[in-house]
Amino acid sequence: MKKSKRREGFSSGLAAFFATLGSAVGLGNIWKFPYVVGDNGGAAFLLVYLICIVFIGLPIMISEFYVGRKTRKNVMGAVQELSSKKGWSIIGIIGILSAYFVMFFYSGVAGWVYSYVFKILKGDFNRATAESVQQQFTNTTLGPTVPVIWQIIVIAVVSIILIAGVKNGIERITKTLMPILLILILICDIRALMLPGVKESFTFLFKADFTQLTSKGILLAMGLAFFKLSLGMGTMVTYGSYFTKKDNMFGTAAKVAISDTIVSLLVGIAVFSAVFSFNMVPSTGPGLLFMTIPLVFTKIPFGKVLLFAFFVLASIAATTAFISMFEVLVAYYTEQKGMSRKKAVILNAIVIAAIGVFSTLSVSEGAVFEQIKIFGMGIFDLFDYISSNILLPLGGLGTGLLVGYVVPKEDIKKELSNNGKLKVEKIVDIYYFILKYVTPIFLIIIFLSSLGVLQKVIKLIS
Repeated sequence: MKKSKRREGFSSGLAAFFATLGSAVGLGNIWKFPYVVGDNGGAAFLLVYLICIVFIGLPIMISEFYVGRKTRKNVMGAVQELSSKKGWSIIGIIGILSAYFVMFFYSGVAGWVYSYVFKILKGDFNRATAESVQQQFTNTTLGPTVPVIWQIIVIAVVSIILIAGVKNGIERITKTLMPILLILILICDIRALMLPGVKESFTFLFKADFTQLTSKGILLAMGLAFFKLSLGMGTMVTYGSYFTKKDNMFGTAAKVAISDTIVSLLVGIAVFSAVFSFNMVPSTGPGLLFMTIPLVFTKIPFGKVLLFAFFVLASIAATTAFISMFEVLVAYYTEQKGMSRKKAVILNAIVIAAIGVFSTLSVSEGAVFEQIKIFGMGIFDLFDYISSNILLPLGGLGTGLLVGYVVPKEDIKKELSNNGKLKVEKIVDIYYFILKYVTPIFLIIIFLSSLGVLQKVIKLIS
């Protein structure tokens, strides 16, 4: 391994917060959260999701921050420094694989968002109806050339930002544009509150019907928590390594988790208000966002302007989250393999585009690779499933076990309290207990469930 050059870092706690929030608040909130909640019954699923955030998401996020800032290294180098045993390197491998698998399908979805900006400028959503927006989504994902072109554009934009570096690229983009995204989401919600379906949306999101909850839904809730908070793939380890020594890691994790959840709920209210107002089905699937938001904005004054702004900023959210995943690979290749930043970015951009095209062209009926099924899933769904339900939980479990059972507790207390400057002793004790005894149980149960092992055991017992 070649010796790494002097590393960049974030300039302040505010920059660290916006960067990590930019990683968490992405298409997971705006695209994936609404349709997964819609597919799994609403409020009951949401409650399980919130429990997963508290007992799984937050402890793992704090642990990843700790691993990153303590070592000031990429995910592989960080794990190797914290444990002399080679077996723990699997955490770094899983993190890198997770980043790849997510980006293979995420780049395609980000391309859909980018393409909608262009469609709005062309006037494709003038006089939009439920039928016309459904057709627009089909046209966007069918291919074979248009979705691939937009996917490549997304990868190119992210690559340019990453080549600029941590401060001039990542920090500048997230610190400037994340607040604007939040403002646009609020504007969308204000309009949604005036729609006739708003009451039904609140009922769907906040009145739990546990008969709608399935074991599959519980698994998806955990996977969604990991996906939305960018856990288990090395992003928070990498960003944590750029934190300053003054940053409050507990405070940053709590603010990111709370902000991320609020954004998800606000987007959910807007989307489901439109769904019920226009007699659409909540379980529409991955195209839910693309078939509801145009309907919301086209019903208000200056709707085209607001619709354009929303998808521009949704593009920004997709970009900031994509940046955080891509940076995992860049940090690894520059520090562990001795590559230049530019070479690492270009190499991985080519890999992501070459494999991601198979996912992009497997979504719509009639697409080039739509007929290819692996374990009964299309390529897009397979990449999503492997990352969200297998790799991310495994990566999180490994990190939790490493910090909870290998790293001395006193070292954790010292780092999380900023060498005693923060009075967080009781918080550290609570966090450490949950991380050591609660989080692993949740993760093991859900991981076994994702493989079907738990269901077989239960069946044998009964």
